[in-house]
Amino acid sequence: MKFDDLDTRLRVFETAHDHCALPGLYLVARLDGRGFTRLTKEVHPFEAPFDVRMRDYMTETTRHLLECGFRMVYGYTQSDEISLLLHPLEDSFGRKLRKYTSVLAGEASAKFSLLLGSIGVFDCRVSQFPRVQDVVDYFRWRQEDAGRNSLNAHCYWLLRKQGRTVAEATAQVKGQRTATKHDLLFANGINYNNLPAWQKRGIGLYWEEYSKRGLNPVRQEMVETSRRRLATNLELPLGEPYSEFVQSLLLAGT
Repeated sequence: MKFDDLDTRLRVFETAHDHCALPGLYLVARLDGRGFTRLTKEVHPFEAPFDVRMRDYMTETTRHLLECGFRMVYGYTQSDEISLLLHPLEDSFGRKLRKYTSVLAGEASAKFSLLLGSIGVFDCRVSQFPRVQDVVDYFRWRQEDAGRNSLNAHCYWLLRKQGRTVAEATAQVKGQRTATKHDLLFANGINYNNLPAWQKRGIGLYWEEYSKRGLNPVRQEMVETSRRRLATNLELPLGEPYSEFVQSLLLAGT
């Protein structure tokens, strides 16, 4: 069989399920660390429940993804997950979803592994949203998840450090009201409201415009030029202000 005939026949099997995102849909990619509980608690024992090294590795990985060749509007990271809002007009690879998931997972895994000095692997999935409000709701959902997980983690690791077993600490935290968890921490000298915002709300990265003054070599005069850079926000707002913030980024990027 000639190569061209062989290539044509077998390409069918490779591309039969090549799903593409429709134009006009908003795409959000979410990456999650694979086996990160073991990786960060046993293989590389980071400080629990939060470690600034892990925070910085995840932030730098998110920054890398925003600059890895796709048009991105916003990157958000909390715990071992990263959410990326692609520009509505992003059409690389004909909007083939398998390309987005494989490239982004590979880029994230490579960057994080280099930072850690050990293998760290991410998976990736892409959500397709028809409306701006769906995108806003998605990022509100992930931020609220960050807050819930943060409170549970602080309570769990407080109990573990007091000598409770994994099962005992898990059982004591599970099902407790939010106010009860706050009281548990406060009784042990921890005011949850005073903890760093990034632990409770996650971290946002987005493009911002700034002015730079420089010399025009042709006219030999100082001029102001507009440049773009990535900003990192460790003090994200909550609730409705956060919704307005995400919406403003999306609308500014269209």
